[in-house]
Order: sequence, then C-alpha cells, then structure tokens
Amino acid sequence: MFELIDQLTLPMALLAAATLGLAPFFPQPHIWEKLKMIKAGTLKRPLDIFDFVLHAAPFVLLAVKLGRMAVVG
Repeated sequence: MFELIDQLTLPMALLAAATLGLAPFFPQPHIWEKLKMIKAGTLKRPLDIFDFVLHAAPFVLLAVKLGRMAVVG
C-alpha cells in the first residue's frame, strides 16, 4: 500500500490538496464549511458525510505522504 504513496510526488499531493481538497473556492472552501458543520453538530446527512470524506481525502493523503517522507527519508 505504501508503494503507491511513495511513488506519488510531493507536488502532486500538494496540488490535490489545494484543488480537490478546497474546491469550490467561493464563497468559502467546501472543507471549511463541513468542518464548521462538524463543530456545530449539524453534519448528519449521509451526503454531507460523504462530501466531507471526499474533500478531506487529499489532505489525509498529503499528511501520509509527509509522514512517509519524514520516516523513510
């Protein structure tokens, strides 16, 4: 599993987080809206949860990539 993450370049992971993770950008990034919904306790609909997971995935991928880079070198 980590072979695929190791093959992914850091610029590609950053690009995915900046575009897919934050889209749509206006009026506010979608992930930010979902995080506010979590804080307010209103993230309950399955579609909203799926949407949150979809927009959070690039950030998780980036975190795993950076972690692997720190450990493996």
